[in-house]
Amino acid sequence: MSQLQLLIDTDPGVDDALAILMAHAHADVLGLTIAAGNVGLDHTVRNARTLVDLVGKPTPVFPGCPTPLVRMPEEDAVHVHGSDGLGDVGFSEPVSRAADEHAVHAILRLTREQPGLTLVALGPLTNLALAVRLDPTLPQRVKRLVIMGGAVTGLGNTGKIPAEFNIGFDPEAAHVVFEAFPTFDLVDWEVVLRHAFDDEEFNTWIAAGDKRATFFDQVFGTARAFNAKRGRRGVIAADALAMAVAIDPNMVTRFEERHVAVEMDGRLTRGATVVDWTARLGRSANARIVMEVDQARFGAMVRRALGA
Repeated sequence: MSQLQLLIDTDPGVDDALAILMAHAHADVLGLTIAAGNVGLDHTVRNARTLVDLVGKPTPVFPGCPTPLVRMPEEDAVHVHGSDGLGDVGFSEPVSRAADEHAVHAILRLTREQPGLTLVALGPLTNLALAVRLDPTLPQRVKRLVIMGGAVTGLGNTGKIPAEFNIGFDPEAAHVVFEAFPTFDLVDWEVVLRHAFDDEEFNTWIAAGDKRATFFDQVFGTARAFNAKRGRRGVIAADALAMAVAIDPNMVTRFEERHVAVEMDGRLTRGATVVDWTARLGRSANARIVMEVDQARFGAMVRRALGA
C-alpha cells in the first residue's frame, strides 16, 4: 500500500509546527506552501525552513501570498505564537532554502503531477483561493481537502467574536474555497477545544521524546502561557487535530454534513462561518464538520511525531 501523499498549505505557527512534525512522521509530504497569517510571510517562510531542517527531509518550501485577497488583516497572532511565530526562541538561520516557485503555482503543478493527493489547509486560505481562481478544475484533482478553520456555533477566537482566526484573517479567500470545493472536511476551533490534551500527560510525552519534542517544548511556551491566562485548560493543538484527521480519517467518530458559508460584511461578524444546520437554504452540504474524534488515536499520533 502506497504512503499517503500530503500537500500542506500553512502559516507556521506553533501548532502548525506540531502538525508538520506529525505529517512527516506518518505520510509523504510533497511540499509546504506558505501564507501569511499567524505572523508575516517572511517569518512563516523562515519557520517552515526551520521545520524542514528539524525533520531532516528535503521537503520543498514555497512562499505564497503576503496579504489577504482584499482587505488588510485586523489582527495577527503574535500574542499567541511570539513575534517570530515560533515562541521567540531565537533559532539560527535555517539551512534549507525556499523554492523560487510561488506557492499558488506549486499547488497547481503538484496536483497535476500527483492527482489524488490530500490537501491540508492549516492557515488562511489565500493561496488556495488564488489557485482555484487560476484553475477552477483544481478541486477535481484533490482527493480530500481538510481545513482547520471556523467556529461552527460562533465560539470564535478573534476580535470579531464569532470568527475563528484562519477564516477571519481572509474571509474572501475562505468564501472562494468553500464555494469552489464540492466537499471538504472542516476541523473547527470548537472541536479543537473539546480535544485538548491533559497538561501533565503531554509533559510526559515531551520528556520521553527526541529532538522534535525538545523543539516543540521550546516553541510552545508563549502559546501555553497565553492559553493559561485565558483560562483555557490543557494543550490545545488545533492544526495537529486537522492533520490527524487528514492522516487517519477513520479516527473521526462523529461528524455532521452541512452547508457552510462565510460572512464577509458583518460589522461584528466578518469572518464567521455560518452553518445551515436545518437545511433552510436548500443548498447541498459542502462540509463534513468534524464533531468528535478518537482521542487515544489522536494522542498516539502526536506521541509518534514527538519521538515519544
